[in-house]
Amino acid sequence: MDLSGFRDPDIARGLIDAINATAAKIGREVKLMEVCGTHTVAIAKNGLRAVMPENVTLLSGPGCPVCVTANEDIDMAIEIARRTDTIVTTFGDMMKVPGSYSSMAREKADGRDVRIVYSPLDALALAEKEPDKQVVFIAVGFETTIPLIAASIHRAEEQGLTNFSVFSAHKTVPIALGALANDPEVKIDAFILPGHVSTIIGPEPYQFLAKDLHIPGVITGFEPVDVLQGIYMLLQQLLEGRAEIEIAYHRGVMAHGNPTAWALVEKYFEPIDADWRGIGVIPGTGLGLRSEYDAYNAVVKLGPFNPPEPKEIKGCQCGEVLRGITLPYQCRLFAKGCTPEHPIGPCMVSSEGSCAAYYRFTDYGKA
Repeated sequence: MDLSGFRDPDIARGLIDAINATAAKIGREVKLMEVCGTHTVAIAKNGLRAVMPENVTLLSGPGCPVCVTANEDIDMAIEIARRTDTIVTTFGDMMKVPGSYSSMAREKADGRDVRIVYSPLDALALAEKEPDKQVVFIAVGFETTIPLIAASIHRAEEQGLTNFSVFSAHKTVPIALGALANDPEVKIDAFILPGHVSTIIGPEPYQFLAKDLHIPGVITGFEPVDVLQGIYMLLQQLLEGRAEIEIAYHRGVMAHGNPTAWALVEKYFEPIDADWRGIGVIPGTGLGLRSEYDAYNAVVKLGPFNPPEPKEIKGCQCGEVLRGITLPYQCRLFAKGCTPEHPIGPCMVSSEGSCAAYYRFTDYGKA
């Protein structure tokens, strides 16, 4: 697909002019939150915050799945890795994320068998090659990646693999946005809704934001023109007093999402409560394996486990950044003790983290 039009500077300038004109008509301060790590990077990389009107603030929300993973979940993954008969597999951005007392990278350095994979199907292939080992995939992610986890369990069933299991720390996005919308410290006016997640679930799960909370949302893509178009559409809704869930990313998001993919998820997973870093426990926003698939649930299959009492990283304000009440450069550790090369908190570890994006693409804190 030719994306040059979505990077066209003339189109972008036209949208920036329209955004400024609309914001001037609104007159008051407006806070828009993006809730996708790829949007966070796109906004920072393309300098979009710098071209916003003075009364429009773009906040980064909990759009990085690694960043919102609670310490207790990381601690559990570490406990699993400490089993001598186990190979733990994970995506690369999980390696440096600190738990309460350790990280996957530190465990690997200490001799634990922790391996980076690019897909849960790689973990499945490893289980075939290592029949004497228990192979566990640490499943962290939003709706975008969950269908692939479900597909890997389905394939393990078909192949009769008994040494493959999953530790599910999955989270789902829409209900969490309701928690943020009701947070009096944040005071969000509208949401830039995630494109990747929405390719799976479609716009319907967000409708309660507009209908019940009167907060607009626009699903948009990741090119500069995509993001600017989404911002303009949100400002138009606010100016007109509307609250709707609109799609500005029709090339990627269908009206009903991907029902086939989500049906596979619902076959293996069910909603559970989930602890979000910085936000707390939000009922129904996690996904746990259904009890009939306990043979693929690493905690049930390989436990019991007794991880230590979780504790937070001293001085790290990642949780406040994820809620949108603190900007990354306002954290006392940003660009001082905490950098992408030597991260202290998860928002600086992941390439999709707000702190990493601010560090890489802005001059905040680097003087």
